[in-house]
Amino acid sequence: MSEDDRSQRHNQRMQRQKKLVDERIAEASTEKGVVVVHTGNGKGKSTAGFGMLARALGHGMQAGVVQFIKGSFSTGEEAFFRRFPEVSYHVMGEGYTWDTQNLEQDIATAGKAWDQARQFLEDPSVDLVVLDELNIALKFKYIPVQEVLDALSKRPKMQHVVITGRGALQELIDVADTVSEHREIKHAFHAGITAQKGVEL
Repeated sequence: MSEDDRSQRHNQRMQRQKKLVDERIAEASTEKGVVVVHTGNGKGKSTAGFGMLARALGHGMQAGVVQFIKGSFSTGEEAFFRRFPEVSYHVMGEGYTWDTQNLEQDIATAGKAWDQARQFLEDPSVDLVVLDELNIALKFKYIPVQEVLDALSKRPKMQHVVITGRGALQELIDVADTVSEHREIKHAFHAGITAQKGVEL
């Protein structure tokens, strides 16, 4: 096949592809807030959520953040996003469950975090709500899943919500608009490399 033939075939494929994409875009005409879930055992779930937060700030949006499990150590995202008056940032966890080793304390802590999250989900001035590690709190039944589903269904129409953490419950997956599963292929921790600032912290 000559280079001219190859180029022509490529152009024809791209024209067909563009037509299909344009048709899909034209069909997607509904304007509403979306629920995005990042789950799975791979790295990057919280990172994806905070990437959405950065994107929202770029559009001049107001945002609320609640971190459910993390809290026993400082992170780069907390230090960064606290600089922005558009972000109301709440670190309300007390560490991972294997650190606290206190079920009643974990439930009480998660309940306080959920109270703050619910305030955001009822506030039409908050454009994006980031519920970091909420999936863990739901998985361990620290918070009733039905309460979360009800709050999501009653939130302001244009409010976006991103929920992160391993083990997303099927009930949450069913109501979410976008769900991404992060799969671990390789992780530096398994090679004995500690958590690094700017990467995990």
